Amino acid sequence: MSGLQIIFILVAALTLGAGLLAVTVRNLVHAALWLILALFGVAIFFVLLNAGFLAVAQVVVYIGAIAILMIFAIMLTQQVASYKGTQLNANWIWSAFIAVVVFAGLAWILSSWSGFSTLPPEMSARADPLRQLGSALVSPTAYVIPFEVASVLLLAALIGAIIIAWDRK
Repeated sequence: MSGLQIIFILVAALTLGAGLLAVTVRNLVHAALWLILALFGVAIFFVLLNAGFLAVAQVVVYIGAIAILMIFAIMLTQQVASYKGTQLNANWIWSAFIAVVVFAGLAWILSSWSGFSTLPPEMSARADPLRQLGSALVSPTAYVIPFEVASVLLLAALIGAIIIAWDRK
């Protein structure tokens, strides 16, 4: 086993463990800190893949902006930070089942899709990496759909934060 593989396995274990702790720990501030560690693990993966631009974007955008904003929001809403209620409700089994079914469906779709393993023609080996990234982000055959899904996800997170912080009095 090479050194790079050992680093990958250690970072993968760190990222998975931090992600699991981010969704299972009771204290919201600690959950946000575990989320930051999981996002940093993803940035390390980008470094291992020689995608320095994406690693820096991961650190600046997700860790530097979104996660820190979440920590400030948790600290400013003292009622939410001190909430010690139950973490699971009666429907957690159904949620876990649906998550597994959706994951299996997406894995099956991606494995049977013929265009999954081929790169778009504008991503040739001679092109500039940033130009390749820009072309891939707007190309309908590359990453425009995941990019838009991420923006909708961030919008949903913002709406959820507003609903949680809303004073119901």
